[in-house]
Amino acid sequence: MSMLGSRVEIAPGAVHVPGWLSVEEQRRLVAACRAWAAGPVPIRHTVLPRGGVMSVQTVCIGWHWQPYQYTRTADDVNGVRVAEFPGWMVQVGRRALVAAYGGHDGYTPDTALINFYDGAAKLGMHQDKDEKSDAPVVSLSIGDTCTFRFGNTHTRTKPYTDIQLASGDLFVFGGASRYAYHGVPKVHPGTADPAAGLAGGRLNITMRVTGLADAPL
Repeated sequence: MSMLGSRVEIAPGAVHVPGWLSVEEQRRLVAACRAWAAGPVPIRHTVLPRGGVMSVQTVCIGWHWQPYQYTRTADDVNGVRVAEFPGWMVQVGRRALVAAYGGHDGYTPDTALINFYDGAAKLGMHQDKDEKSDAPVVSLSIGDTCTFRFGNTHTRTKPYTDIQLASGDLFVFGGASRYAYHGVPKVHPGTADPAAGLAGGRLNITMRVTGLADAPL
């Protein structure tokens, strides 16, 4: 693990740790994400219930997310079960909570949404509330810097704080901020360090605890 950057609490339970991932760790994550993007469920633009299409491309591991539920199989894509959530990712999540909060309290994420943003992609203000657990969300950024908008738990509008998330940055939100609205209004092309394995665009990995169990056979 690289030397930690300055830890900044944006709101109660919402912590930004710049430069948390080393370049080597970023390269390993990029390689893993490329493999997951190829399948068994390939990366795609998610289609929303009213027919809109998200500008970010998404691939999931552990559980498959589609608006607004988790399933083991990607019934809206190809019907195949998504890739397993690996144990080494659990350890990354626990180390992230130690960096943000000073301890991990047995944190065991079981899914990750991996979003790829090209230079034009955005993500509107939303809450991560499809999980049945209020455990923290761990967000890792690789590639181009983005403007990350972190708001409040009541409305998509102000008050919110705009933060620049650069390659290698960690952002964790839990506790009082677990259900805060957040989004990405802008990606800044040309700010990626190719040494991290991504020549352009932004890769965002968000680990969560679904709180779900497989149905009995």
